[in-house]
This record gives sequence, structure tokens and C-alpha cells, in this order.
Amino acid sequence: MKLFHFSEEKTIEIFKPRVKANRTDMSPVVWVIDEEHEFTFYFPRDCPRIVYTKDDEVTEEDNRKFFGLTSSNIVVTVETHWYERIMNTTIYRYELPSETFKLFDQTAGYYISTEIVKPVERVEIKNSLERLMGMNIDVRFTPNLHPLKEAILTSSIKDFGIHRFANAASM
Repeated sequence: MKLFHFSEEKTIEIFKPRVKANRTDMSPVVWVIDEEHEFTFYFPRDCPRIVYTKDDEVTEEDNRKFFGLTSSNIVVTVETHWYERIMNTTIYRYELPSETFKLFDQTAGYYISTEIVKPVERVEIKNSLERLMGMNIDVRFTPNLHPLKEAILTSSIKDFGIHRFANAASM
């Protein structure tokens, strides 16, 4: 199994466990994501985005509403004013050895380790939008993510992620 950490920093030599700002109730850990879900981090660190996936539980009405005219089973939506920053940001994907990591969230593909970890590889990712579209992911832009967030939270979609929403534009 391949596990990755994404960063805008090019020269990380070791990953030390630390307390995550939005999970201060947890002990310090190193966070990684599995290969299946890595695409959710092809964005600048602070970029707010909503990612959702179609599954058998999605109602016909929600399928029309959220997937209507796309052939993709995955949609990523970002606020429009982030477009230029996304296009101009280089992301570095660090592969970390999986031995010390334990599953934290299967739906999101998150794993954690309490040990210091040294990366085994670093890959530079430029033009991440092109990469996403090449994976048959529907990438959408909207002026404001709030209406989509509210719609997702009251829908039949269960496989979704709302990332860095504190950085979303105000309503």
C-alpha cells in the first residue's frame, strides 16, 4: 500500500508527529493519505474544496442534482478565486513507508503514525487540474462553496470531504 503526504514545501527530510490544529484532542501524529484518495490533496494547502463521490446509496434526485450532466463519479468543487493560485502552485507528494501507519478513517483514506518517518520518494506535481481531469474527475469552480456545503450535508451523498472550509469566502 502506498501512502502519501502532500506539501508545498520542497525539502522535507523527516516527518515528525505533531498536533493537528483542528484535532487538538489527539496526540501528535504524522498524517498521510492512501493512493485511492490522494487526488483530494492536489491543491494548495489552504484551498477550500468539497469532494464528493457517487455510490449506490445516492438517490435518483441527488444523482441528478449533483452528478446530472457528468460521466464522472467524483466531483471536486473549488472557489473561483483560487484558480490562479492552483495553477501557479507546485505541490510535492512525499511517499512514506507504510510500516508504522494505522488506518484512521477508511472513507477518507487517512492513516496516522506516532513515529518520526522519513520519506522514500518525492514527486513534483505541477498543473494539478490537468492531472485531475486526466483521472476522469469532474473539477468545478464556483464563486462560493457555502450553498454546495449545505446541499451536500442534507443530501443522500455519504462519501464526501469538506476541506479547509474556514478559508472559504463568506456567505
